[in-house]
Amino acid sequence: MKVINRTSILFIAIVILTILFFILDLALGSVSIPLDGVVSALLGKPEKASWQYIILNFRMPKAIAAILTGAGISVAGLQMQTLFRNPLADTSILGIGHGASLGVAIFVLASALFPGILPIDAQYNNWGIILAAVTGAFLVLFCISTVSVWLNDMVSLLIVGVMFGFVTGSLVSILQYFSAPELIKSYLIWTFGSLSGVTWSQLKVMAPIVCCGLALSFLFPKSMNAILLSEQYARSVGVRVSFVRNGLILITAILAGTLTAFTGPIAFIGIAVPHFVRLLFRTADHLILIPASILCGALLMLFCDMVSQLPGGDTILPINSVTCIIGAPVVVFIVIKNRRRKSAFS
Repeated sequence: MKVINRTSILFIAIVILTILFFILDLALGSVSIPLDGVVSALLGKPEKASWQYIILNFRMPKAIAAILTGAGISVAGLQMQTLFRNPLADTSILGIGHGASLGVAIFVLASALFPGILPIDAQYNNWGIILAAVTGAFLVLFCISTVSVWLNDMVSLLIVGVMFGFVTGSLVSILQYFSAPELIKSYLIWTFGSLSGVTWSQLKVMAPIVCCGLALSFLFPKSMNAILLSEQYARSVGVRVSFVRNGLILITAILAGTLTAFTGPIAFIGIAVPHFVRLLFRTADHLILIPASILCGALLMLFCDMVSQLPGGDTILPINSVTCIIGAPVVVFIVIKNRRRKSAFS
């Protein structure tokens, strides 16, 4: 009963913090809006019409994108860590993020190599970038799924995914070498990651896909609990390991590919949040970890978005740099903790 009460209190506290951070995120920006002005605008009784326009048309889509991105990447990272039983696994572990980056690189950079096929202003076509990223992510998924037919070993599949990441990274470097400087700049800006470019029209596509991916993840918590122990144990209790593995890979591709397409590659959230959730809730039960990762991921991305706006004025830090600063110490902590644990048992 004590554990249940503690878990419930934590969930309530995180929900309250998420709502508070959401309102704070709407208040921050080049135009300072007081919190009571934000609340009034949300209730349809704005103190100034300009404040309501800024909140509803610019800051609200960005804040919602932060929630979806944090939730999706965190759950995808949790799934990869469980599937590979590797504490440092994240959404890039199978090269899915690299595949999305390759798709964008081809779309943005190849206009210099194939001017007759791709227009020179391809980098300004947001929907083209989105389609290219999703296509790249799913092509890598298709290749890995084809290879996985002959591989029953998760470690071998992990190595294959890393190699796919190296290959796609090399192809991106080749495209950059032959592309015009202005196209390279456009691509590099995309790699920094951004939430501010997400519009309401894009959210109409992004939100349903991400929500479907998150909903599908709730089909596998018991199977993930069994796989976390070992594949042999999972099979002994009736889990269809290959079906669960392919399902988790597919969900990860949907989440990572879609979010990378709309916001650019976001680093370290997929690694940091699942570990933070395990430490906070003191459990390995995915019935708790999945919703907790959704909430904590959303909370952390809202916090990162607020930090990115701290310089003030028209200056906004790249969201990727903020997530790296926050996530990298978590990875170092994990490595040190695992090393100490191994030393204790040696």
